Amino acid sequence: MMALFLSLTLGILITIPVPAPTKPTEPIAKAFSATKAGEYLDGVGVNWTRDKQCITCHTNLPYLLARPLLPGDAGWKEVRAFLEKDVASWSQGGKPRGEPYVVATAFALAFNDAQNGGKLNPPAKDALDRMWRGQKATGEWAWLKCGWPPMEHDDYYGATMAALAVGIAPGDYAKTDLAQAGLVKLNAYFAKTPAPDLHHRAMLLWASTKVDGLLAPEQQKTIVKELLEKQHDDGGWCLPSLGQYKRRDKTDNDAHAPSDGYATGFVLYVLRQAGQKADDAMIQKGVAWLKSNQREGGRWFTRSLNNDKVHYITNAGTAFCVLALDACGEMK
Repeated sequence: MMALFLSLTLGILITIPVPAPTKPTEPIAKAFSATKAGEYLDGVGVNWTRDKQCITCHTNLPYLLARPLLPGDAGWKEVRAFLEKDVASWSQGGKPRGEPYVVATAFALAFNDAQNGGKLNPPAKDALDRMWRGQKATGEWAWLKCGWPPMEHDDYYGATMAALAVGIAPGDYAKTDLAQAGLVKLNAYFAKTPAPDLHHRAMLLWASTKVDGLLAPEQQKTIVKELLEKQHDDGGWCLPSLGQYKRRDKTDNDAHAPSDGYATGFVLYVLRQAGQKADDAMIQKGVAWLKSNQREGGRWFTRSLNNDKVHYITNAGTAFCVLALDACGEMK
């Protein structure tokens, strides 16, 4: 199957292969390839945007964060343009698909702006400003609870994403009146609401590196220690060890499962944001796992915490692997 999208830079149609279905049996690649990672992310990120006409935490949102770090720009500019068009429609009286959609859009655009020139563009600012309208008086947002952990799972995840959107946004957006008022509520929410699992503590750790006051230095160190303690002997991490997640059939996920792409990429990236040095032995061990466990199709496999029909978490995991390798100076 092939998909077409309009190249914003060339004004021509470009074909992008749709990746084969994600399977745990896909062979390991002979060598790490940034190009193959980009091809895979284009395949899932662009096609999701065109087919579903929405942003989602497990596919095209992380795609927009990671793809600019890889060779070429095959599709991320179209994904960004899609989000900008949505934001423009809100200012003209259109109704967003939901408050989580607004938060995710604001985060994606703000992160992308920070990566590309460090200037907050009007669509990102408009999305951030619109985000506060959906904030509850108690500080959080009514998040998607679709049974797709760790993202579309609970309100805490959405609160950490909103904090990241504000903290990452360039141009001192966090100092604006709207952001300051919203951050007061967010800080109150985090102060009274314990993170439900280590994954979300890691999300809060990441956010605390961008927003002052979310965690004290000793709290940051505690979470870093917890994350390092979960590292496997082979250098990777596994997602089920970061929380207690029930599968659709009500069975538990195996907390001692093999290392996977999402957990390894996510944890390494967060640790780097929290100040762990790239040449630290444990970080380098994780990098070695990433470089030796990419699959032939360009992805890093992660088993779904929900069911074995689709493994959308592999899409986010692949994006975090790219982010982690780049943060460690290994994007070669």
